[in-house]
Amino acid sequence: MKNVLFLFTLLVSGVSFSQSYNNMWLPDTLSGPNFTLNIRDTFAQIVPTGNQTITGGINGKFWGPTLLMNKGDVVHMTVNNHLNDSTTLHWHGMHLPAVMDGGPHQIIPPGTTWQPYWEVKNQAATLWYHPHMHEMSQEQVTKGIGGFIIIRDAEEAALNLPRKYGVDDIPVMITDRDINAQHQFALVPYGDSIMANMTLRAQYSVPAQVVRFRLLNGAIETSYNLGFSDNRSFYVIGTDGGLLDTPVLINGATPRYILNAGERVEILVDLSGQSGSTVFLKAYNQTLPNFVAGSESFPNGPFASYLGHTNYNILKLNIGNQTANPVSTIPTALVSNQYPLEQDAALTRVITISDSTGVTSVPILGPNAFILGHQLFNMNVINHTIPLDQTEIWELKSTSGFGHPFHIHDVEFKILTINGVAPTAQQAGWKDVVLVERNKTVRFIAKFSDYADATHPFMYHCHIALHEDEGMMGQFVVTDQAGISETPLLSDFTLFPNPTKEKLFIRLGEQPAEIYYATITNASGKTVMMLPKPELATGIDVSQLKKGTYFLELTEQKTKAKTTKKFIID
Repeated sequence: MKNVLFLFTLLVSGVSFSQSYNNMWLPDTLSGPNFTLNIRDTFAQIVPTGNQTITGGINGKFWGPTLLMNKGDVVHMTVNNHLNDSTTLHWHGMHLPAVMDGGPHQIIPPGTTWQPYWEVKNQAATLWYHPHMHEMSQEQVTKGIGGFIIIRDAEEAALNLPRKYGVDDIPVMITDRDINAQHQFALVPYGDSIMANMTLRAQYSVPAQVVRFRLLNGAIETSYNLGFSDNRSFYVIGTDGGLLDTPVLINGATPRYILNAGERVEILVDLSGQSGSTVFLKAYNQTLPNFVAGSESFPNGPFASYLGHTNYNILKLNIGNQTANPVSTIPTALVSNQYPLEQDAALTRVITISDSTGVTSVPILGPNAFILGHQLFNMNVINHTIPLDQTEIWELKSTSGFGHPFHIHDVEFKILTINGVAPTAQQAGWKDVVLVERNKTVRFIAKFSDYADATHPFMYHCHIALHEDEGMMGQFVVTDQAGISETPLLSDFTLFPNPTKEKLFIRLGEQPAEIYYATITNASGKTVMMLPKPELATGIDVSQLKKGTYFLELTEQKTKAKTTKKFIID
């Protein structure tokens, strides 16, 4: 049990280490279409005084820059892994090819570079990116590795919405951490210190006008029942996958919105005429449903924290003066979403969510595990094969004694029913995460369009990082039988010079095909380099690789057929 004095300090100070407030850190922005991201272990002054905390950052000491993208852009990412461990970088919520998705198969070994690219097909939305290394997601996310993605489009730009970044359009990543006496993050699911953008006891200055908050639950496990300290009303204008058709007013005696791990929500709050006052964004977790992460009071459960089943401040808002040309009204309409129709669904796919005893032995859960589809995740098993352009209903049927936020890659979905009841208005938009409470059933509909690849899978999983790491995950491929060719066109290619020292060039045959992807492995079969669409004219820089034998595998754009050639670095 934790030190009683430490507990007292946490409780008295508002779950932090000091009575004073700290200015919430705001991520820098990067605009596309070309982005360079450097992932590394570092240190940051998380607790205002004393020891620095070991963190993980992207282009900085923790978290990463907000990536600004436009629908229709072809974005090119350069991800450099400076960690001592392998990692991945998943573009959460992005509709893109499976091989660019950054799931557990797109491993970036230490000291290597990954260069995915894709066309941004998503509508305006708040997405995010984070590590997805199997069995290491919790560790790497706990360090603070991740970042926001903001997508713009013409339809959103035509609306009278706040969009001055950091002024009236403010991204806030909410999370909790267990911080020990040495000011280090403990590797546990629940935390005892709440953070906004990795800032303890955070405060932020906002103008007295309509303000847009992009709220992300970046926690390892905890759900947050969000509201304001004065119980003011607010409007939900967007969920995971983008804007709703119309703003949804959250009002009443206790206006609340439950945000689960991995979910995002965009809200509008009218602060007009309130210059000089303060209000708190709070978590009202005393009223979370039972058996949802964050509802357990200490010490009633194995992972309960001092924050569990309590109400606490997340972010102090200091309201200042209006800006020039402020947004002062709430729009009556937003966008016109076109959702798949139930009658177009080819099938209903049932995914079970259950507890299992004795199937595994894990560091924290012991001999117990939560599983999907009656089995633990296996990297070599494709759980579902889905034809391209097929519309499906997924039925998430829980027999688990715990609530699980379910996330699916590649597609956005519309919730049809939650335990037989239609979703509330604020849940009725595009989603990529949905909470499946204990012993309940959730049905959603999605269309698997645009991208087919029989080799590279997409993932679905619980977004509680510990559960994901311990095997609560499955995978599916989307296939296009019409696009499969029996004859790989890339079989006739050569590598030169071979042996090489610095550059490796690819010479295609008389019937060249378009290269979709290139992977270099060493003699032991370990991936050392992944290159989407390698540039033939400039060659591949292999000067950083050690001397030895390597294999270059090319994948064709159309057929996804693979061909491998050996080369030597001397």
